[in-house]
Amino acid sequence: MSNLTRWEPMREMITLREAMDRLFNDAFTRPLSMSGVSGLPAIDMYQTKEDVVVKATLPGLKAEDVDISITGEQLTLRGEVKQESEQKDKNYHIREQSYGSFERLVLLPTDVKADKAKAEFEDGILTITMPIAEDVKPKSISIKAQ
Repeated sequence: MSNLTRWEPMREMITLREAMDRLFNDAFTRPLSMSGVSGLPAIDMYQTKEDVVVKATLPGLKAEDVDISITGEQLTLRGEVKQESEQKDKNYHIREQSYGSFERLVLLPTDVKADKAKAEFEDGILTITMPIAEDVKPKSISIKAQ
């Protein structure tokens, strides 16, 4: 049995654009842009038969520092990594930690039930579990032989 998926060219263009933006940001501007808006968070996204799961790495943050919203087929993570107050008696030799606000938009692979989504935060890992909408789950149809 094969599943048909509607082709959405705009989704592919947005994905291509995100990939190109990430390529240029990582390759050319990363060492120069360690302060200010950071590239946080790094994510993993996978889908099971029942859920779409997103895991985001958010070191140094607390659950109340992160805002999660789901609009249509888009997941948005927002937050801020606060910088400790600088002290005049410190001379930094290396300073690579990123500080500032971040926002990460992720296109979801399918429709989800936003009102049934769950989020857990443990050891700097945010796990968001979103149930797949019933109307997009595959359904079996029995064939009656005559």
